[in-house]
Amino acid sequence: MKNMTTALTAGVLALGSTAAMAQDSSDPIVIPIHNWSSQIVMSNVVGQILEQQGAAVEYVTTDSQAVYESIRLGDVTFEVEVWEGAFGASFRAAMEKGGIVDVADHDAVTREDWWYPMWTKDACPGLPDWEALNDCAALFATAETGEQGRYLDGPVDWLKHGQERVEALDMNFVVVNAGSAAALWAEIGAAEADQRPVVVFNWTPNFAEAVWPGEFVEFPPYEEGCDTDPSVGVNPDALYDCGNPATGYLKIAAWEGMEEKWPDAYAVLEQVSFTNPQIAEMAKMVDIDEMEPDEAAAVWLEENEDVWGAWVN
Repeated sequence: MKNMTTALTAGVLALGSTAAMAQDSSDPIVIPIHNWSSQIVMSNVVGQILEQQGAAVEYVTTDSQAVYESIRLGDVTFEVEVWEGAFGASFRAAMEKGGIVDVADHDAVTREDWWYPMWTKDACPGLPDWEALNDCAALFATAETGEQGRYLDGPVDWLKHGQERVEALDMNFVVVNAGSAAALWAEIGAAEADQRPVVVFNWTPNFAEAVWPGEFVEFPPYEEGCDTDPSVGVNPDALYDCGNPATGYLKIAAWEGMEEKWPDAYAVLEQVSFTNPQIAEMAKMVDIDEMEPDEAAAVWLEENEDVWGAWVN
């Protein structure tokens, strides 16, 4: 009798567990893919974890700014890389409208700004000060920019406001937008061969800091409102007259209906947190080791089960 009772109890617990798992919808969880490697690999890492937990997952290529409106409306389920400097404004605007939730912060600390490899400092020793950079603008001149320096900004859809900053700070630079992250790396690699001074948009964490030691340009420190209120910052008549946050956040955002529709998946997402070295490693797998993103994600999961295992348990 005792054995039968034990067996029945085990059966009830098993059924209860199955019922809990069954709460998650069979509809696919929609994960956005953007145009830089760490985001694509990280999205695949989280997606593969959720698939192992029984979820259906669908990846969609999405504009990195418009994605927050898509999440708010439930067309996309979550975003794993909300960078404060690049996407904070779009994220905050979506939060104000409602429909999107701030799920968690990664351990990683981010920075996104103008950057140069260290051989550039040899040619312009006043760096990293932005005024010293401006005094050295002629070093960065190209046939395309004439006597002005050339600054290679990120892709247009990253909305880095390089042109607005040049105008706000009256800098002697022409802003050119790269077509992709790969174009930024190609620019640095080409300049390395003859130690040509170069200044480009860069960010941390990514693999580049290990390949090309360098520094961020130090602009007037970021102040809350310098992108929305002309009176904030060094130029009372302009926006974007400051640098980006030097210790920015990296968040996870989700559709507010995710927790109810996919409670088990949402519970996992709340635990996800990557560090700077982990994110840099993911980018390296694609940008240096030339793996496909889904392959890189699978390798990362295999080599880091002690990390992600805690998220699902």
